[in-house]
Amino acid sequence: MCTMVLMPRKKKVGSVPVYLNVYDLTPINGYAYWLGLGIYHSGVQVHGVEYGFGAHDHSATGIFEVEPKQCPGFSFRKSILVGRTDLGPKDVRSFMEKLARDYSGNTYHLITKNCNHFCNDVCIQLTGKPIPRWVNRLARLGLLCNCVLPVELNETKIRQVRSEVRFNR
Repeated sequence: MCTMVLMPRKKKVGSVPVYLNVYDLTPINGYAYWLGLGIYHSGVQVHGVEYGFGAHDHSATGIFEVEPKQCPGFSFRKSILVGRTDLGPKDVRSFMEKLARDYSGNTYHLITKNCNHFCNDVCIQLTGKPIPRWVNRLARLGLLCNCVLPVELNETKIRQVRSEVRFNR
């Protein structure tokens, strides 16, 4: 009698690396990081461009581009290879332009729709893999405690980095 063993199929792996660049928002992260906590900004790097999401008071996109690992106003912590994609630079740019409709600057929210949520969405779409859970852990904890958080915290906005490139809305 022959026994057949089914092996799970491997997902197709792309050729272009997709990195999550993580930045510290506070010096306390130096200690909190080792406890699996911290307050972080993140951006997704692909094809030598880093894409991030920030807040402003307008309905225009909050997605911006910066030089990888050089997001102004934040201290670079580490770069994490999330996965790979087969999308070319023009396809990634087109994808970001479409995503821009859902990520306007005035929809940014520190707990429910921040830069880490944006990066998670991008990484899942490009690679099929989410960002590491520790990067946005405090936002998830904040969501559980949202009813007891000060109103000012819920209204906190991380400023958008000025970019030469604007996405169409």
